[in-house]
Amino acid sequence: MSTRKFSSLNLNTALLANLDTLGYTEMTQIQAQSLPLILAGKDVIGQGKTGSGKTAAFGLGLLEKLAVKRFRVQSLVICPTRELADQVAKEIRRLARSVQNIKVTTLCGGMPFGPQIGSLERGSHIIVG
Repeated sequence: MSTRKFSSLNLNTALLANLDTLGYTEMTQIQAQSLPLILAGKDVIGQGKTGSGKTAAFGLGLLEKLAVKRFRVQSLVICPTRELADQVAKEIRRLARSVQNIKVTTLCGGMPFGPQIGSLERGSHIIVG
C-alpha cells in the first residue's frame, strides 16, 4: 500500500470523519496491512502488540459492512477475557459514534445474567463476549 492515510481507504464518510476527530489520520502497520484486505472481504489473521491498532482494524472493517437498518446481530467478536471484551466493545462504540443507531452489546460470564438477557431481547448489531 503506497499510503498509510485512513482517507485512502474506501470507508464510509461518517467513519472517516470520526477517525479524524479521534486523531487517527495514519494507519499503524497492522492496520495498513490488514484493513484493505478486510474491506475487500478477505479473511485475515493478524498478530500485534498491545496498542498496535488491531481492534480499530477489525472494528472498522465490521462497521463498514454493517447494515444499520437491519436491526439484528451481524457480528460476533469473541475475546479471551471479560476485561478485553469490555475494552473491545468500548473501542468499537468509540469508532462507531458517528454512525446513528449502532448497538453494541457485551456478554460475559461471571456477570449478572438478567441484564445480559435484557440486552439481547432489545436487539443488537454487534455482540462482544
